[in-house]
Amino acid sequence: MNHHILKQKILEKTAKIGIIGMGYVGLPLVIRFCEVGFKVYGFDIDENKIEKLKAGESYIKHIDSSNIKRISQNFYPTSDFSKLSEVDAIIICVPTPLNKYHEPDMTYVFNTGETIAKYLRKGQLVVLESTTYPGTTDEDLKAILEKSGLKAGEDFYLAFSPEREDPGNQDFNISIIPKIVGGFTKNCLDLTSSLYSNITNRVVPVSSTKVAEAAKLLENIYRAVNIALVNELKLLFDRMGIDIWEVIEAAKTKPFGFQAFYPGPGLGGHCIPVDPFYLTWKAKEYEFHTRFIELAGEINDNMPYYVYLRTMEALNSVGKSFKNAKILILGVAYKKDVDDMRESPALKIITIFQDKGAIVDYNDPYIPEIPPLRKYHLKMHSTDLTRENISSYDVVVIVTDHSVYDPNFILENAQLIIDTRNLIKIKHPKVIKA
Repeated sequence: MNHHILKQKILEKTAKIGIIGMGYVGLPLVIRFCEVGFKVYGFDIDENKIEKLKAGESYIKHIDSSNIKRISQNFYPTSDFSKLSEVDAIIICVPTPLNKYHEPDMTYVFNTGETIAKYLRKGQLVVLESTTYPGTTDEDLKAILEKSGLKAGEDFYLAFSPEREDPGNQDFNISIIPKIVGGFTKNCLDLTSSLYSNITNRVVPVSSTKVAEAAKLLENIYRAVNIALVNELKLLFDRMGIDIWEVIEAAKTKPFGFQAFYPGPGLGGHCIPVDPFYLTWKAKEYEFHTRFIELAGEINDNMPYYVYLRTMEALNSVGKSFKNAKILILGVAYKKDVDDMRESPALKIITIFQDKGAIVDYNDPYIPEIPPLRKYHLKMHSTDLTRENISSYDVVVIVTDHSVYDPNFILENAQLIIDTRNLIKIKHPKVIKA
């Protein structure tokens, strides 16, 4: 199949699409492509996810099961990767975490590439969406796919288009978020642009896959550095007796030249705590040290320890020891109103508290239990948030400001409160900002 034939199938929406990874990025993409009339195969190695999707059930809070049922005529969830040979376009949406040395863990991407190579046929388009370092697509992934004996840009088409998903944000969805696209060749770019123009109002073509990869990193590094700045200012202003939250509210009244970023207990999610280190790692290949990125990472990584220090000081101020103190963590999701706890600072805070001898419980209405994770093995269950329960803890630490958390209820019933998110706006003797 040549370039013109595949493009015609894309324009007519007769091209079959395979999306690998049915998580927070892949599943919304499935829904959007199905909505506009494409037939989509959803691939995942997790049999539980596949069975739920086949039954029309969602396992992601902000995606209602009705959305899965609505697309059932066009959606084929499967763990049978041999079906990759039946699709015309393959989109990779798998995790790109860090290892314990803060280096890129490309296992998921490269293993997925090896799997695709087994079933790759002429005329297929392969698009990587997973955030990664510049060079992944047209160097590493290309080399893996070409083990099939097919050549990128000649026998199959290759591109990178970074995901821009913001779980839980009702103001933005795939159809209105501009889609950056970088192709290995001109034809690769043309096909990928045509494909994504079906699901979004604006496609932003760039000159190469490396530019597209770098653009995604810039977006998240920008946030990481600015969050580190306000986190550092929070530490300083605390010593000076100044409320950082009030400072930000005042500063953001300026109608130009300022964008508000907010402090917190540390960074969370699958992008901002991770992506900057992909560029830091790649930069070493060019004997370059990304000092801003590394400093921002150091500041943000230390915020959970600051929460510990503030909690210990607060307990000391009421004559209680941190060891054996009963502590309730409110919220373990990495951001408000989602059920995603990847890289959540709450997990690190709980671990620090336990290591220091505290008795720790948590409440999160969206995360009933904390299963074993890559870095943490907490095996905890969410406790009920009743008047009697909340008042039984020596201190309540607000880590995630879910909308369902009533600040007045917490203030009335908690003995002592550490607020890392400014959930409780009023000044009160038993509320300590951290």
